[in-house]
Amino acid sequence: MAKATKKQVLGRGLSAILNDPDNDIKSVTDKGAKQLVGSIIELEVNSIEVNPHQPRTNFNEETLQELASSIKELGVIQPITVRKLGFNKYQLVSGERRLRASKLAGLTTIPAYIRIADDRESLEMALVENIQRQDLDPMEIAFSYQRLIEEINLTQEELSVRVGKNRATISNYLRLVKLDPIIQYGMRDGFISMGHGRALITIEDPAEQLAIYEKIIKDSLSVRETEKLVRERQQSLTSSPTPKKKPALPIYVQETMQEFSQHLETPVAIQLTASGKGKMIISFKNKTDLERITKLLKGE
Repeated sequence: MAKATKKQVLGRGLSAILNDPDNDIKSVTDKGAKQLVGSIIELEVNSIEVNPHQPRTNFNEETLQELASSIKELGVIQPITVRKLGFNKYQLVSGERRLRASKLAGLTTIPAYIRIADDRESLEMALVENIQRQDLDPMEIAFSYQRLIEEINLTQEELSVRVGKNRATISNYLRLVKLDPIIQYGMRDGFISMGHGRALITIEDPAEQLAIYEKIIKDSLSVRETEKLVRERQQSLTSSPTPKKKPALPIYVQETMQEFSQHLETPVAIQLTASGKGKMIISFKNKTDLERITKLLKGE
C-alpha cells in the first residue's frame, strides 16, 4: 500500500499538464516546460519507445530477472530518463534495463525524468549517461565513444571532459574498433578481456590476429601471456628477412614453358635474368623417363 501511495505522489501536479492535449508541451519555451523538465513523474510503460541510439546491445536475461524481482519488492529506485516526442509519447534516453525489468515485474508505470531535447542532444545524453552509469562491455563503450566523436562532432579532448575520462583511456577504447569483428564479439561476450584486445591491436595482419585469438581461447592465456606471445610473433617477423618477390616472367616465356611441358609431358621451368638471358630446366622422374624425354627432343 505504501508503495502505491508513493507512486501516486510522484509528479502528481504534472500529470494534469501532461494529460492536457490543448496545452501540450513541445519545446522549452512552452508554458509549464520549466516545471516539467528535471522533475520525476510516473509514466505508462506503453507510452515509452526504446531509444534507437541506445549503445547497449546485450541484456543478460538472468540479471534482468533478478532486477525485476528487486523492483517487485522495492520499486524502481532510480528513475529512467525519457525525451518527450509528442502528446503521451516518449523516447527512452537511458535506463533500458530498468524499463525492461519493470515490464517483467508487471508494472504498468515507471518513474521517469522528462527531458525536452532535439535528437542530437538526446543522443549525447543517452551515450554519456550510459557510459558513466551502465556496466557496458568494452566494445559497447568503444562504439559509444566513436559515435560521440563522429555523430556529435566531439574531439577526443571534448569527449574526455564530457565523460570524465582521460584522453589516453578514450584512445585505448577507440583502438578496439579496429579489431577483427570476431575478436570484437569475443570481447563483448566475455571470452577475452579488454587487455587481450589491446595486445592484439598491435598485430596488423587480421589473419594473425585471429590465429592468436584462437590460441588465447584454446590455451586460456592470460593478458600477460598474450602480450608475451604477441611480442615473440612480432620479433620473429622482424628478424625473418622478407623474401623478395620474383618479377613475373614475360608472356612469351610463360607460353614456351607451357608448350614444352605439354609436349614433353613433364614440368618445365625457365629462369630469366634481367638482361634477358635464361635457362630451361626439364624435370624427369628416373632413367626411363629421361630416355623418353631425350627421344622426344631428338624427334625420334
